[in-house]
Amino acid sequence: MEEKTMVREDGKRNFALRESGDESSVFSGNTPRQAALKAARRLEPAPSEDDADQTEIRLREKGTDKVHIYEGWAWHEQAPDDKPDWMPDEITEANVSKQGIEHLDE
Repeated sequence: MEEKTMVREDGKRNFALRESGDESSVFSGNTPRQAALKAARRLEPAPSEDDADQTEIRLREKGTDKVHIYEGWAWHEQAPDDKPDWMPDEITEANVSKQGIEHLDE
């Protein structure tokens, strides 16, 4: 059986965030990592990267049985000096580390 990836016209792919078997949020990105970074920015941010706790992020690529697994963490950081006017003085940064891929049996 051939797997068909759901790629949008703009080249982005959709990834559903899996939490306890539930898929409540969808993040898009050209790569699974890009979508995982967006999901990680929604985590509770720590005061600094060194203080951040890693949280497992599981993203299922829409149209496939592939679940991309990441460890993600977020923290507060001062915005750059050359920030645009609309940007707050403190921003949320995030990072992720790929742990692997699982295939669903559903």
